[in-house]
This record gives sequence, C-alpha cells and structure tokens, in this order.
Amino acid sequence: MDTKDLSKVQKDREVKLEKLRSKGFNYPNDFEKKYEISHLIEEFGKLSKEDLEKKNATACNAGRVVLKREMGKVVFMTIEDFSGRIQAYFSKNNLEDRLEEIKDFDLGDIVGVEGVLFRTKTDELTIEVKDFKLITKSLNPMPEKHAGLTDIETIYRQRYVDLMSNKDSREIFVKRNKIIQSIRKNLEEAGYLEVETPMMHPIPGGANAKPFKTHHNALDKELFLRIAPELYLKRLLVGGFEKVFEINRNFRNEGLSTIHNPEFTMLEFYWAYADYVDNMNLVEDMIRKVSKKTDSDLITYENEEIDLNKPFKRVPFFDLLNENLGEDISQMDSQSLKELCSKKGLNTEANSNYGQFLDQLMSEFVEPELIQPTFVTDYPTAISPLAKKHRNGNEKLVERFELFIAGSEFANAFSELNDPIDQRERFESQQKLALDGDEEAHPVDENFLQAMESGMPPTGGVGIGIDRLVMLLTGNRSIKDVILFPAMKNES
Repeated sequence: MDTKDLSKVQKDREVKLEKLRSKGFNYPNDFEKKYEISHLIEEFGKLSKEDLEKKNATACNAGRVVLKREMGKVVFMTIEDFSGRIQAYFSKNNLEDRLEEIKDFDLGDIVGVEGVLFRTKTDELTIEVKDFKLITKSLNPMPEKHAGLTDIETIYRQRYVDLMSNKDSREIFVKRNKIIQSIRKNLEEAGYLEVETPMMHPIPGGANAKPFKTHHNALDKELFLRIAPELYLKRLLVGGFEKVFEINRNFRNEGLSTIHNPEFTMLEFYWAYADYVDNMNLVEDMIRKVSKKTDSDLITYENEEIDLNKPFKRVPFFDLLNENLGEDISQMDSQSLKELCSKKGLNTEANSNYGQFLDQLMSEFVEPELIQPTFVTDYPTAISPLAKKHRNGNEKLVERFELFIAGSEFANAFSELNDPIDQRERFESQQKLALDGDEEAHPVDENFLQAMESGMPPTGGVGIGIDRLVMLLTGNRSIKDVILFPAMKNES
C-alpha cells in the first residue's frame, strides 16, 4: 500500500471516528471480558452441533477484528485476542438496526461481543452475537491478511504491528519468557538467590567493553551504564552469600550486527567454593533442561543437526587454535602473532597487543567452525583479566571456558580471581593498555579491590547471553528477531 493509499485509508477512518463520536463513542473502558478465546475453543471446540445447542454455551469476549465479511443482512467477523481467534456472527434478526453500526468497523478495531456459541454450515465454532460494543477504533490499517507483515524494517520499528499480525512473532516472545522462567527455576532449585545490582556505575567494570556515559545532576558526577554486573555480584560473595544470580540488562557502546545489540540481557551467576569445571557441568545440564522444557533440544543449523542431549565437547584454547591454523602458536610472542595475522590476511591496524592478536585469530579461524556444543577451556591470561591462574602452574593460562554452539558464543566462565594482589596487577596491566589507546581495557576499580581485600571465597562465575540462547532455541539468526524493540539506525 503506497503513501497516497495509506493517507486515504486513514482519512476514511478518521471520518468514521468523528461519526462514531457524534453518537457518543469515547473509547470506553467498561466492557467486561469474561473469557480468553482459547477458553471457548478448549471448552467447546470439540462438541458437535447438537451438543453445543444443548449446552447453550455463552460467550463474552473481546479482541481485534482481523477479518470482516458483509453478506446482506449478516456480517461475519473474526476476532483475535492473545490466546487465539474465533468467528463472530452478526445478524439483523438479533441486532435489528444496530447492524448498520458494523459498517463503520474496520480491520484492526477492537470489539467486545456477547452471545451464544453455535456451529455454522461449514462446522466452524462461532459466536452468535446478541450484543456488542466497539472498544477501540484503529486509525491505521492492518497489513494484508494473506501476506502479513513482511517488511523487515517495519517489523523491527513497529513491533506492535508485527505482533498483532504475525502469530509466529508472538510465539517467539512467549518462548523467550518460558526460557527465562526455566533458567530462573533451575538456579533457584540449585539454591541460588536472585539479586539486583546497580545499572549505573562510577567505573565501567566486569568486562572489556566500551561503555555508554551519563551524568547524574544532583551528584554532579559522570556515571556509566552497566557493561556487566560482575564486580557487584562478587561483593555479595565477600558479604557472605554463596550462590547468587542476576538476569540483567547490560549496555555496551558497540556496533550493530545479527548477534550484537547495544543493550542486551545477560544471566550472571556465582558459586562460592566451586570452580570452572563445576560450572561447566552446571551450564551443560541447565541448557539441556531448558531446551527440553521448551521442546528445542534438537536444532537444525545450516543443514546440520545439533542435538543438545549429547555430551558437549571440551577442548583447550590453544589446542583448537593449533589444529585450525596448522601450527603451534602457544609459544609465539606478540610480534610473531602479528606477523601470523598479516600472513593470514587479517587487518592488524586495529590490534596492538598479544591478547588482541590471539582473540582475532580465534574469532576468524576457530569460532565459526564450532557448530556442535563445545566448551573452549584454559584461556590465555592476556585476554582474561578477572580469571584465576591455572592450577597446572602454567602462568600463561587461566581457568576459564567459553561455550560455543552454531558458531556463536553462549557462555563465558571463570574460576574467579580472588587474590587481591594479583587482581591489582591485572587491573594495572589493563590500565597500560588503556593508556595505549585500547577503549575496551578494564579500568582499575579501587572500591572493588577494597572488597576483595576483605576476603572473597574461591568462586566459579558464569555469564550467559540470554538473547543468543533464545535465538538458538527459537531457530532465529538475528538478535533483532528475539528482542522486542531492537536498536535501529535512523530512518533517514
């Protein structure tokens, strides 16, 4: 529908609204909706025509008009609420002169109907309307009923139109809710306490990322939107809680892509007296349970089946890099890694240190190949400033894992660093990177160090990207499809 047609439709609807207002219509709020449409279908949908007549079942429902057919002295409408849709039958026999009012009803209007249930000649469960009320007049047309809403830009920018016209979209967000509920239930049953921590931080900590800045007027103080809740959750471990979790919104000032949105939902949980192996077991078990609960444990990705019921692979970081690059890079220094990146055709201008080169090689040559669930373990210290040094004595390694499925990262976890002296040294080395121009380097957080100096128990910590997990379990390839209101570029 072009702009000219749209303008005409809107004007016609505005004329109808004025006509309705002249007769007393005022967007009423006094219709009592007694049932969900699904209740009628579940309760009476399987009854025969004769049994339905004997029941004399009544209906009092409200919903959006999604289909309308005028046939002389009768009008058929299909109305839809969140739970389902049902046909309504308006006839002159029941409504007399009021049938004329129906002519000013349009697709997208919200109506309330009262009547009795019957079956039509085509055996469709239908409400024979005895009374009705227009509740909301829609001034904008709905998408074409057969095509639905197909324009990607409109789907993301006008999610309400997408939801009112695409059942599949609604089901994605219902499933998202079930996934989060299932995660919460799993953790609570395992003895975790759900907590809430600040979303505005004096120092952007807990991850390597560029933050969003804001200003607190009363305090005349610069603050940063949370990039991670980690350092606050760890303070709670110092305070005596031993199992805590938070399902939280994080904000990172990074680019947009099919797997990145500047605000996103994370799960972080911390388990005192546990390590990264304990959490590997917990994460695998939780994802398996959540996927089964939502009937999404078998996934097809680019014609390859991913079975979340099978044991997840566990492979050390350098073993994967060596295997995929065809040479041992574990002993290479920064200059050698830079030369290797150049040789492999990677742009090294934006990267300037050992950790960044390793990360670049991993992102380009390993991660896209990790289709089946794989825990990458034993990461280099250089890219893990908050993780505990490896118990095997190798100073270059920390006790950390990341979980990859279908080429994307889903979880990041450490045996958490709890030595305050070591932590200060890691922060200071990150500070040097910041002075060299690394905008994502982790700053020194003196308040957090003070908490650590009070004594934090050995701890295993995990972060899981909820949006990406929902993408995986709903079969979507873009993060925009699983976030109700994703960030978008300016329309111009």
